[in-house]
Amino acid sequence: MFPKGVIYQKGVSPKKGVVGLHPNLAVKLGYLLVRGIGAGLVGAAVIGLIFTYAPIIKEEALYALKGPQKVKSSSFGELIQADPTKKVQEEAKAYGVGAYFSVVIPKIGAKSDIIANVDAGSPQEYLAALEEGVAHAKGTYFPGQGETIFLFAHSTDSPINIARYNAVFYLLRKLEPGDVVIVFFADKKYTYEVEEKLVTKAGDTSWLATGGEERLILQTCDPPGTTFRRLLIVAKPI
Repeated sequence: MFPKGVIYQKGVSPKKGVVGLHPNLAVKLGYLLVRGIGAGLVGAAVIGLIFTYAPIIKEEALYALKGPQKVKSSSFGELIQADPTKKVQEEAKAYGVGAYFSVVIPKIGAKSDIIANVDAGSPQEYLAALEEGVAHAKGTYFPGQGETIFLFAHSTDSPINIARYNAVFYLLRKLEPGDVVIVFFADKKYTYEVEEKLVTKAGDTSWLATGGEERLILQTCDPPGTTFRRLLIVAKPI
């Protein structure tokens, strides 16, 4: 590719010259191919990052713009005049969920229907459930039964799956003791107050056990999009 030997030697050669080096066709095509592949990989990486983290960016942006939300309430007159069941159904509908089984976290604007009795030990089962909403761990209890209610969401096996599964718990880390979590179940409303926030190992299943008192546990992955740890929110009935 490069010329060898003396092209011009001062004091010996009477003439000057310019040597132009031109790659052959195969080299040109190889260069264009490598350049095209490189540009394609960069573009694919950018698109992948946007697709993967768009839900997180969206939730963070909405929270930053709106700030902590307040719990909706009705006047005393409305409460005593309305049919209790219908009133709960209407309130759930106002939040955008059903009164059969759903969760609402007003502070972070989170809301989702809940899929009941999902096997937390079966990836195939809980990943399918998380495409529809928040999962209720099979073997734990329901609101009003005086035992542990365990709900989980966003348990992905890879960051690329973030966009596929329910984003309702992305902002769970922003909850603090005293914040309110609402669960609608069988046309009744149950209100819980956050008592504790903690991070545990991914394999810690001790929180699925019952403890003789009603408590609501919400679980998500920490950090979002990984399976390294679990973020737990523990709440008690108000």
